[in-house]
Amino acid sequence: MALLERKDMGDMSSNNNSSTGTEVPQNMTIYINNLNEKIKIDKLKESLHAVFSQFGKILEILAFKTLKHKGQAWVVFEDVQSASNAMRQMQSFPFYDKPMRIQYAKTKSDIVAKADGTFVPREKRRRHEEKGKKKKDQHDANQVGAGLTPAYGGAYGTTPPLSQIPYPGGVKSMVPEAPAPPNNILFIQNLPNETTPMMLQMLFQQYPGFKEVRMVEAKPGIAFVEYGDEMQSTVAMHGLQGFKILQQNSMLITYAKK
Repeated sequence: MALLERKDMGDMSSNNNSSTGTEVPQNMTIYINNLNEKIKIDKLKESLHAVFSQFGKILEILAFKTLKHKGQAWVVFEDVQSASNAMRQMQSFPFYDKPMRIQYAKTKSDIVAKADGTFVPREKRRRHEEKGKKKKDQHDANQVGAGLTPAYGGAYGTTPPLSQIPYPGGVKSMVPEAPAPPNNILFIQNLPNETTPMMLQMLFQQYPGFKEVRMVEAKPGIAFVEYGDEMQSTVAMHGLQGFKILQQNSMLITYAKK
């Protein structure tokens, strides 16, 4: 992962209490602070990706464990329009019980500098990149290994057909059935094992009528999302059908069987 220089990051965040975002020129990177410091870095990045990828392609997300950078993150989009939409629509959004404060980053990330030809390599930076790549490769290998273990039944928790998974409290049926008729509860499949109720809540509560998310602990990869009525659930279904929380997983959304 390309990293920002420590000095650059300090410059970006030094005035975050007084900056409003309009004082900094528009660019592809947004700076976020007032994040919940109790959330682990990996989980924080996954949650940020889940929330912000709806606005456009994300090139990278930067967050660090150091005390100086706790409660902060940088999200790098592929284009300025995506960054602007994300900042405008997610400003003060309650993220893990704390309202996010968002502004444009004061300096560009390495990945953007490389793309526009202004990147200047440094030996220290290269060492960080090599170390980060090793960690990423190991993380990817661990995910693949975990995905193939019997406990998950396949990569990222493959699940039985929809007709075999009832709404909680119902009776399990092994006989194939017709798709459920439209109703106010959605059945979500093909979720990454890392998905949390908070991630799904932040995605689905954008749509009117949202009530709650229910995940099935014994069956990774699936969840139920309830709305006030079937019209509201239908709007959410069409809006998020195929949405990718992680690059490998496109959500499959249908109506739940009651």
